[in-house]
Amino acid sequence: MGSQRLVVRRGQPFTIMLHFAGRGYEDGVDTLALNVQTGPCPTETWGTRSHFPVSSRLQASAWSAAVEQQDGTALSLSLCSPPDARIGLYTLTMEASTGYQGTSFRLGDFILLFNPWCPEDTVYLEDEDQRTEYVLTQQGIIYQGSNDFIVSAPWNFGQFEDNMVETCLLLLDTNPKFFRDQNRDCSRRNCPVYIGRVVSAMVNCNDDQGVLAGRWDNQYSDGVSPMSWIGSVEILRRWSKFGCQPVRYGQCWVFAAVACTVLRCLGIPTRVVTNYNSAHDTNQNLVIDRYLDERGSLQQGSKDMIWNFHCWVESWMARPDLSAGYDGWQALDPTPQEKSEGVYCCGPSPVKAIKEGDLVLNYDIPFVFTEVNADLIYWILQSDGSRKKTVHPSIVGKSISTKGVGRDSREDITHHYKYPEGSDKEREVFAKAKRQKRPVPQEETGMTMRIKVPQGANNGCDFDVVAAIHNDTDAERQCRLMFCARVASYNGNVGPECGMKDLLNVTLPPRGDKVVPLRVLYEKYGHCLTQDNVVKVVALLVEYQTREHIVAMRDIYVKNPDIKIRILGEPKQKRKLVAEITLTNPLATPLNGCSFTVEGAGLTEGQKIQELDCPVEPGQEAKARVDLMPRQAGLRKLVVDFESDKLKGVKGFRNVIIAPLPK
Repeated sequence: MGSQRLVVRRGQPFTIMLHFAGRGYEDGVDTLALNVQTGPCPTETWGTRSHFPVSSRLQASAWSAAVEQQDGTALSLSLCSPPDARIGLYTLTMEASTGYQGTSFRLGDFILLFNPWCPEDTVYLEDEDQRTEYVLTQQGIIYQGSNDFIVSAPWNFGQFEDNMVETCLLLLDTNPKFFRDQNRDCSRRNCPVYIGRVVSAMVNCNDDQGVLAGRWDNQYSDGVSPMSWIGSVEILRRWSKFGCQPVRYGQCWVFAAVACTVLRCLGIPTRVVTNYNSAHDTNQNLVIDRYLDERGSLQQGSKDMIWNFHCWVESWMARPDLSAGYDGWQALDPTPQEKSEGVYCCGPSPVKAIKEGDLVLNYDIPFVFTEVNADLIYWILQSDGSRKKTVHPSIVGKSISTKGVGRDSREDITHHYKYPEGSDKEREVFAKAKRQKRPVPQEETGMTMRIKVPQGANNGCDFDVVAAIHNDTDAERQCRLMFCARVASYNGNVGPECGMKDLLNVTLPPRGDKVVPLRVLYEKYGHCLTQDNVVKVVALLVEYQTREHIVAMRDIYVKNPDIKIRILGEPKQKRKLVAEITLTNPLATPLNGCSFTVEGAGLTEGQKIQELDCPVEPGQEAKARVDLMPRQAGLRKLVVDFESDKLKGVKGFRNVIIAPLPK
């Protein structure tokens, strides 16, 4: 596990070997007892200390020890913790006595973790493939992009890398609840619900000495861009190395990935989840209000937001604090958005309760419920001060995704969070949730409009978007169309304009269609495209006679070039390999300051950075070779990030199967 200490899981026996000086242990003559303790002030009252004799058999519900085997002066003891023991760093001591004489020995330290293999543990997960994926697997995929163009981003969780378990325990010992009441905090570390809330709060630094500082304004010169990270290990090592000072910077997928690493390391089955068109409802009215001017440009007026995507984690655990039916996956969100009990954390929220609209249960279910269910209302602000409303009830909470078990493909888990849009069951859930009445859909105008991308969008190239309008009435309609493209961030904020059309006379024939193209030029978007690679397109159609308004909006993901990875040599454990990495410059200008960053649990010792000395000309390849030394056999994932002055956060990965050493 990358630790010099013994690491064991609760509820699972482990063996220690004792060597006595002089004579060996004699049953019936010598009496042996053990003490285990964790935390700064261990007591039996708080459940952080236990004293127990060495007996003939182990117990299932308490700390116990039994003689396993004896060979002369060597004595093998089997120890077992109860399945609800507190996790953490323990000290083990032994008391040995013969008659009235006795002595005590400090045997050493060990680390105790949650045990998803133990049926009596509250994190027990029955399926072996799921345990492998959600506890043991050190590499994964996080989904980004947009609902129309889902992007797979590789990530090195690395929960078993050197010193990770010690760093995760340091995180628990740095949380404010520990400083306020050490006994109470350590005594509650047997509960994954409590641990989940602590980790959710400590991954961000808004209230404490948390791991990551968040930033969303594209100004990252005093730290590391969130798009540049490709793994959790470097982040956690920096935090630990520099005195628990926040690492700069993270955004939602980085917060979620680091939380996933910590929770998996502690033994709680965890996965990263992505929700597309994710709502952030600041006033909890189940409605996201957005404002447009008469030209279709987004205006300020509400703190409500819809993020292109938003990531959180799900952890598997029982919920004995709730009534029956809410065990299983629990949503935890470490991204600092809203406070929960005065702290920036969120969850654990039972996914079952979110789907059923049971909002009064612990914890933070209304917030997550809104993220996947809110209605979107566009208010068009008129020059005379009036407002026109258009309602979009089925935009939020799309393609909720996580990596599939044992494969690199996407699993859609939207049905875990919500019933089908517009179904009777969905309406029942809203009534049960006792929320404000669902807004009445706008009256049918007889016209519909969608934004399409015929050929996709590649970074460095011009691309087309079209407004496809359909007139479903028997009358000719005369309209004005305002069609605008702006660069944007994944959290919904918009930047400079990169394409615009204002057509005053758009004629829609009866029962007819009209397609209006808009060319988005690289020379317009290239210099201002954020590292999120998003262009937001808005179309506003106004019918002259009735003054009816139709709004269509779409986020276009601008695709980066692919990174190609070639493995040179035969992949064998503890045998040198070389990875050849290339990327072709798709732009019309040279790339300067190019570098490749490589990570891979079991393949590399930490991060490896290869900087290129020369600019990469248009159409030419950026190329690097990286030495690998596989330490572990099995399936490994090599994760690569490319950075330059004009292309940033380009990701790639390759699976490598490492053959074991011959026996």
